[in-house]
Amino acid sequence: MEENFMSDISAVIDLAQFRRDVETETTKAMCPTAIAIEKNIPIYDGASVSDAIGPEWASVIGEGPGVFVVKRAFTDPGAIDAASDVFRQIIADERAAGTAAGDHFAKAGANDRIWNSLQKLCLRNPAVYARYMANPVIDIACRAWLGPGYQIATQVNQVRPGGKAQAPHRDYHLGFMKPEQMAEYPTHIHATGPTLILQGGVAHCDMPVESGTTKLLPHSQRYLPGYVAATRPEFQAYFEEHCVQLPLEKGDAIFFSPALFHAAGENRTADVVRMVNLIQTASAFARHMENLDRTAMARAVYPHLAALSPEGRRAVIAATADGYPFPTNLDTDPPLGGLAPESQQELLARAVVEGWDAAQLDAALSAQGAKRAA
Repeated sequence: MEENFMSDISAVIDLAQFRRDVETETTKAMCPTAIAIEKNIPIYDGASVSDAIGPEWASVIGEGPGVFVVKRAFTDPGAIDAASDVFRQIIADERAAGTAAGDHFAKAGANDRIWNSLQKLCLRNPAVYARYMANPVIDIACRAWLGPGYQIATQVNQVRPGGKAQAPHRDYHLGFMKPEQMAEYPTHIHATGPTLILQGGVAHCDMPVESGTTKLLPHSQRYLPGYVAATRPEFQAYFEEHCVQLPLEKGDAIFFSPALFHAAGENRTADVVRMVNLIQTASAFARHMENLDRTAMARAVYPHLAALSPEGRRAVIAATADGYPFPTNLDTDPPLGGLAPESQQELLARAVVEGWDAAQLDAALSAQGAKRAA
């Protein structure tokens, strides 16, 4: 690979090399605690997942197949059903209002999409949101790849029978650019960009392969020029010939590198309305794709936090509040007693421990916001 700062990554794209990277077997040594390996994808049991699995999952995403599935990631199926009901209400409301969303990589109108479903669920029904996001598996997966302070955003994708497949692609950040824009970024950005994002999804219904579960090309995330390559016909043809799909059951979760070649499949069933809540989690050090009013979300969910388990509370706070204290105004928000001011996540956790009422929390969040303003 060229070492020039502004090397033209397009010049080194080679399908033969891509095939050598991709045509790799996923071995048990790559995922020693997986309960199975199906179509080169490790499968894990959500009931046995703990923080200790973090290094293994990070290795799977980075150097291994780039994707894994967690069966029974949600042990509370009622949480899935309750969230699904809210999402369907939001879809209906947005259609009635004429604001129904389109898709990045499929024909507009082919699917139902809820942008910023995390905030919309939280503000519409915070009790359901707290029950839904109190999921240690999601928290462990995000911390495994991104470390603490990560920021979750979610988008619901509902594909009706007959809904067409997406084009194969890589994801945000570089994946949302035109090829000529991607090529302007130096090689090391193509290498490090995928370390700032984790993609995932939660199955909200039983989804056979025929319903269009995500098409995946294991090990493709390791191909450095892959962002540009994914836009080229020969690579897209190779993807369609060699990609794999797995059935998912309600409550299963999937996580994968944003650099993995993937695409939602075509719903070829007559009666399965496939609903997935897509998870896009950004490092504390990255620009996220969506703006969320995390202060409003923190206020809405706070009354429901005390009743959660410690693990569930940690997961909900991580999904809800801002985990990184910068950028801020260091004149008014100095790092007293440490190297950084208190983050919104730390403030929310402290409020629960100290038993604040809603008025105390509201005042503290407002004060924190005021101190951070320029």
